[in-house]
Amino acid sequence: MPTSLTTSEARRIQIAAQGLARRRPTTATGRHVTRMLDEVGLLQIDSVNVLARAHLLPGQARLGDYPTSLLDRAAGRAPRRLVETFCHEASLVPPRVYALLAGRRERVRAAFEKPGSRMASAPVDLALDAVADTGPITASALHDHLGHERAAKDSWGWNYSPLRDALVVAWRTGRLAVARRNDSFEQVFDLPERVLPPEALAPTGGLDVVRELTRTASLSLGVATASSLADYHRQLVTPVKRAAEELVESGDLVRVDVDGWRQPGYLAPAARIPSSVRARALLAPFDPLVFDRGRLLETFGMHYRIAIYTPKDRRTHGYYVLPFLLGEHLVARVDLKADRAAGALLVREAHAEDPAAVPGLTARRAGWPARERVVAELAAELRVMAGWLGLADVVVPDDARGDLATPLVTHPGG
Repeated sequence: MPTSLTTSEARRIQIAAQGLARRRPTTATGRHVTRMLDEVGLLQIDSVNVLARAHLLPGQARLGDYPTSLLDRAAGRAPRRLVETFCHEASLVPPRVYALLAGRRERVRAAFEKPGSRMASAPVDLALDAVADTGPITASALHDHLGHERAAKDSWGWNYSPLRDALVVAWRTGRLAVARRNDSFEQVFDLPERVLPPEALAPTGGLDVVRELTRTASLSLGVATASSLADYHRQLVTPVKRAAEELVESGDLVRVDVDGWRQPGYLAPAARIPSSVRARALLAPFDPLVFDRGRLLETFGMHYRIAIYTPKDRRTHGYYVLPFLLGEHLVARVDLKADRAAGALLVREAHAEDPAAVPGLTARRAGWPARERVVAELAAELRVMAGWLGLADVVVPDDARGDLATPLVTHPGG
């Protein structure tokens, strides 16, 4: 196992570890979804539905035209293979990872119960008693059940009532669980013992927990710094650094120097270092390969920020922007929208990346695909995305922005 890596090798390791280098199945089954979940380790949840819900998109990037019902079943029916918790933001994680995050939930509980905080005054006991009586229930239904007023929508962002605060406190501290999401994407709450599998409720504690979370993150990331390993499950960096070094001493991780990285990297001994990767995927803003923006910049040379909260006149690449992975590089980014009424996938912006910003490329830029190939592969992948969404066409509007917009219009596959 090497003790130093080029940036190119780091990219290839990360792509392979995330299951993005494998050929997509002709017909995705539950077995394929299970393998994908084992590799990514968590799926971040977000309510924005410009294309599809955020937790569904990583599966499309890795499996292509897969049935999302398989993922819904894994998270919403017993025996659950995914549990919703607050991890890397709201996320779906395997039951064992949920159990390992018990200490994090206790830290959150201490913060919420701090005197003077807004959450400290939330009627948690009232909410718990009501859910125990009613069974699975949404926040809106619980307000109606108890006759409580909902919060007025008098400001931008979240507007939570005291009862909604109480449900958030109870869920984020493990006293309530999410049984499923309903058709409106509302969380349906219930008591943990009525929802979670035994593995999720198994007691854990001590530094072994931090080591196991660090090891689990390293398998999903391929190679990463301690900061990135901590970010994966929103752990504290200092204990993760210590755990990573202990895992090096035990032989469960290898410390490596990566060209251009300011911190040492950690690599699982069994990690694969492909000589090349034949990946092609559109990556959602919350995809595990890209949600650590610092790691993305150091490894792929892409300065990437989600723009859904950015004023329109300050957006540089659009509203809901997806990086396009081709081989080992992020070669473009596109702003996409599913126009379900028109049955079309809209390409509102399409921009090529500048290879000069990519770490480790030689002056000859060996390995960077030609522009014609980028356009052809992107057009093909947009077709795959549209088919998965049940949309008949890919449309580049007349006012679409970016240097790849016109080539996509004129490309035969576009």
